[in-house]
Amino acid sequence: MARYDVVITGGAIVGSSIAYYLREEGFTGSIALIERDPQFAHAATTLSCASIRQQFSIPENIRLSQFTLGLFRRLKDEFGSDADIGFREGGYLILAGDNGLPILRANHAAQLAEGADIVLENAEQLQKRFSWISTEGISAGAYGLTGEGWFDAHAMLGLFRKALKTKNIDLITSEVTGIERQGNRIVAVTLASGERLEAGTLFNAAGPNAGKVSAMAGIALPVEPRKRNVFVFEARDKFADMPLMVDPSGVYVRPEGSVYITGGAENEDGELAADIKDFNPDWGLFEEVIWPVLATRVPAFEAIKATQAWVGHYDYNALDQNAVIGPHPEVTNFVFANGFSGHGLQQAPAVGKALAELLVHGGYRTIDCSAFGYQRVAEGRAFRELNVI
Repeated sequence: MARYDVVITGGAIVGSSIAYYLREEGFTGSIALIERDPQFAHAATTLSCASIRQQFSIPENIRLSQFTLGLFRRLKDEFGSDADIGFREGGYLILAGDNGLPILRANHAAQLAEGADIVLENAEQLQKRFSWISTEGISAGAYGLTGEGWFDAHAMLGLFRKALKTKNIDLITSEVTGIERQGNRIVAVTLASGERLEAGTLFNAAGPNAGKVSAMAGIALPVEPRKRNVFVFEARDKFADMPLMVDPSGVYVRPEGSVYITGGAENEDGELAADIKDFNPDWGLFEEVIWPVLATRVPAFEAIKATQAWVGHYDYNALDQNAVIGPHPEVTNFVFANGFSGHGLQQAPAVGKALAELLVHGGYRTIDCSAFGYQRVAEGRAFRELNVI
């Protein structure tokens, strides 16, 4: 039997960021980072659309992504001169009709207050800026001039995982199948191999599986996997100035090299947790929902050809689609980093930094994540992020 000062369950970008920043903050204790899928073939990290934005409704979410943007700006200083994640600063364009305009305006005010470089333009201004767009049914759009775009998720995760190999961290290929709790303390975890690891502190970074991991400790967490489809299509016309555009329907589209990717067609009303083995694309969503929206918003997309698709699973927080970050209020050595509902990749470095500060220094220093604490979950009190894509 082994004993670790810190055990992290989930070794993708969230868990790897926690381990990385624990060492960066000077933590000298033993760390085990447990990951069941070391190739990350089904990880939310690598199956995401790998985008970053400041266009959130909650200041704390804006700050988390701004920290990661800062990391992107100094990537070579942090990870070496050959560090490259292919960051393309193409911006986000979030559109709203009359019904959504008050929320768009309120969100924009929150973003400006945090220093985000976002402009709010009416339909006429948008038409001048983007000649390819149809503003039918559009009242306004918020566009990120700088600080938003997309990147290579595999490359970003690879930088963290490579760095961990030099930081005296045990990278364990297995799955946590049981958690041993004595009163208000986690004392050990059991792995699929049957091995038992004593744990001083346990971090839950299990992504879509986080609710099940919490349940092993007798803790309720409303986080579950939700299936999200991404479709790739070709079009005759190429729009070099196209940002990641989000239609009021929720359908999004952005360039990806010589093709485009799109998604956002799932209906969350009555949606159930995904089968963890279901990674089969639902092509009906593309034909019946996405294509008509694309053809309306971008007339040139009336003639397009879908070529491939993939499915990823969101770590969906059913309470408020917002992250749960920090220790359990009673079981204080059980720490959450869960429920990002689609924006975990862009916020993971900031969350890793914050939780490392909390463990090493006894409090948040860079970004105060108190608002994301578990207490609201226990009370059923939503801390709702309105700009979920």
